[in-house]
Amino acid sequence: MSQYRRRLAILVTMGVLGTLIAGCTSEPDAAPPTDSSGEPSSTDGGSPGPDGVPGQPGTPPPSGSSEQSITFDGYERTYRLYRPEGLAETEPVPLVVMLHGLLGSGKQAESWYGWNAVADREGFVVAYPDSRNRAWAVTEDCCGASARDGVDDVGFVAALVESLGQRLSLDPDRLYLAGVSNGGMLAYRLACDTAIFAAVTAVATTMLGDCPAPEPISLLHVHGTADETIPYGGGPGRRDGASRGRLPDKTDGPAVPDLVQRWQRIDECAAARTTVDGTVTTSAADCPAGRAVTLITIDGAGHQWPGSEMGPAGRLLGLDAPATELDATTTSWRFFTAHPKLS
Repeated sequence: MSQYRRRLAILVTMGVLGTLIAGCTSEPDAAPPTDSSGEPSSTDGGSPGPDGVPGQPGTPPPSGSSEQSITFDGYERTYRLYRPEGLAETEPVPLVVMLHGLLGSGKQAESWYGWNAVADREGFVVAYPDSRNRAWAVTEDCCGASARDGVDDVGFVAALVESLGQRLSLDPDRLYLAGVSNGGMLAYRLACDTAIFAAVTAVATTMLGDCPAPEPISLLHVHGTADETIPYGGGPGRRDGASRGRLPDKTDGPAVPDLVQRWQRIDECAAARTTVDGTVTTSAADCPAGRAVTLITIDGAGHQWPGSEMGPAGRLLGLDAPATELDATTTSWRFFTAHPKLS
């Protein structure tokens, strides 16, 4: 039996494969709810409270980890939310939105990347949105069924932040965004198309599509030189065109240093300062209004979130092991706290 077949058999036994296949299907989501006229309903049903009933704007979500949803574009869009115990209900707090990668989910991101522990220590809220069909729509060429169906994921994330702002006391100057792989592509898309967030972390990813006139924003990009899925040197990765035309999957982006330098020009930054610590090279540029654009390169690291706890499904599928030289979550939080929006 080949190594692939052995992994397949183990995943079936664990019940993991069914979940992944369901997420990768090219079938669209169920039809959106309709009103009495038969037209799609655009009513925002709010987010479910601890009893599972959709909450109303202004109703705080429960403490701890919970499953939540909003209605956007006529579809129920789900997300995980983590609110530390004892977090003040009236004092404005930061928000981090964490975007999972291709085939991932909010629950997977919450489990793997360690944001909840940092939130407990530092006092902020974390949202883990779910894509539709396990892929984020970034351009018409990427990615998956969501791109094929024209899903508005930029609008969904914007609506999610607005909804949370109606239920929690959020600091509008400390709204932050992080994304990995396909989620990092959406993070770049949000940086291009909105001015919601003060700072963004993009890990093992690239920027796709036009970005003609973005607002300046603080940016941290983390990438490994051995990433074969989103190559550090740019160009198509090993999964580019893997669906053989069945679904949009074009991920041909620029070289990572060129991409980061473009954002340094957008932010009108000073010359970058470079430091080397073992296999980790940091190139940091200070920019006006307290912003910064930083590239962290990890020599020999693959396609992963450094410092994460990869689950058994990831190991059995042979995904790249997370680098141990850097904790991307703690590093991201330090970058975020140093770069709020300044009035």
